[in-house]
Amino acid sequence: MEWTIQQVAARAGVTSRTLRHYDDIGLLHPSRVGDNGYRYYDMDAVARLQRILLLRDLGLGLPVIADVLDRQGEEEVRALGDHIGLLEAERSRLDQRIKAVQHTLDARRSGSDPTMGMMLDGFNDPYRDEVVERWGERVFQESNDWWHGKTVRQQIAWKRDTDDLVGAWAEAWKDGASTTSDRAQALAARHVEWLRAIPGTPVAEGDRDRSVELVRCLGTMYVEDPAFATTYGSPEGAAFVRDSLHEYARQSM
Repeated sequence: MEWTIQQVAARAGVTSRTLRHYDDIGLLHPSRVGDNGYRYYDMDAVARLQRILLLRDLGLGLPVIADVLDRQGEEEVRALGDHIGLLEAERSRLDQRIKAVQHTLDARRSGSDPTMGMMLDGFNDPYRDEVVERWGERVFQESNDWWHGKTVRQQIAWKRDTDDLVGAWAEAWKDGASTTSDRAQALAARHVEWLRAIPGTPVAEGDRDRSVELVRCLGTMYVEDPAFATTYGSPEGAAFVRDSLHEYARQSM
C-alpha cells in the first residue's frame, strides 16, 4: 500500500515542498518515483515520517533527527535520551529567564528596585556546589523553589527581616555582648528560627543532628567567606556570630 506525495502531505499536515526537501537532504526518501516523476510513499516511509515529525515537535533540528533515525536499538535510545536531556536543560534556562522577567515586571509594578540581585538569582545559587555536596540536590532545589515561588513583595519583606536580624547581630557585637550572653543566645535562637522557615533545610525538617551540623557550618562560613565580614560589620563581627551559633548548637539544640 502506498500514497502519493500530495496524500501524505495532506494527512501529515506538511507541504509537498517539505517532503521534497526531506528527500533532497536524505532524511526521507520516497519508496519509489514513478515514470511520471511522482513520489510515492509506502508504510515504512510513512512510519519514518511519523518519527521525524515527532522529533521535530520535540525541538530537534533536522541534522539531529537524521542522526537519531540512523542509529538502531540501544544506540538510538541513548542518542534520543541525550537530545532530550539537552532540551530539558534549555527549558530550564528558559524558565529561569521567564521568572527573571516576571520578577522585573512585578518589581516595577510595586515601585521597587527591579535590579536587586536576590530577585534574579536563586536563594542559594552562589553556594550551589557546597549545598549539593553537603546536603544534597533536593535541599538546594527545594530552597530555590521556595524563593522563586515568592512574589516580589514577599521577597522584599523576607530580605527586610533578614537585614533586621543581621543588624541586631552587628549591634550586639558593637555593644560588647559575649557569645554566651542571653542577648547573643537569643539572637542565635532567632537565627535558627530564620533557617526553620526555609524548606528543605534540616532545621525545617526537624532533623536534629543535621540541624546542629548546618548551624555550625553556617557559623564557620560566615567567617571563612569574606563577603560576610562586610555583612556583619567586620571579620570580628562575623566571628562573634559564628561563636554564638556554635555555643547555641552545643547548648540548646
